[in-house]
Amino acid sequence: MDVPGIVQLLQKEFPSLSWSEFRGQVRVCVSRDRLFLLLQTLKEQHGFDMLADITCVDYLYYLQKMPGRFGLVYVLTNTQTNQRIVVRTFLDEPELVAPSVTPLWEAANWLEREVWDMFGIRFAGHPDLRRILLPDGFTSHPLRKDYPLQGLGERNNFPVIRRAES
Repeated sequence: MDVPGIVQLLQKEFPSLSWSEFRGQVRVCVSRDRLFLLLQTLKEQHGFDMLADITCVDYLYYLQKMPGRFGLVYVLTNTQTNQRIVVRTFLDEPELVAPSVTPLWEAANWLEREVWDMFGIRFAGHPDLRRILLPDGFTSHPLRKDYPLQGLGERNNFPVIRRAES
């Protein structure tokens, strides 16, 4: 079955599901409270066995009105049929929490940590949600649109590591 056919089946179980297709790429949008169930259904019933990526988009200065400031994006692949689907959900402050999908895909462990580190999105139920790219003392999330390009002076507090010490 092709991906649009799968999405039409999913709309029976998830009536609020919206979707679009552009150049053969299918994107679905679901509410946060139905996100885990949708991803689990895609994996277990439709063969999307590979989590290719989790990322986030900050729509702070976007020209169109979006359902939330942050768009959390999951890219799934069916390795048997080579089909792809993109699943999005929107989050807004102060409720920047989504369910962890590490029970479904082990790869989500590091991907969710990266999204937490760069955007500040928390993942409920994550086994080890801590910084993965930035030092523990770093308090900001630098891929947010309101983070200044020159930083907030955090680098001045980090110790200088010389080549011989690394």
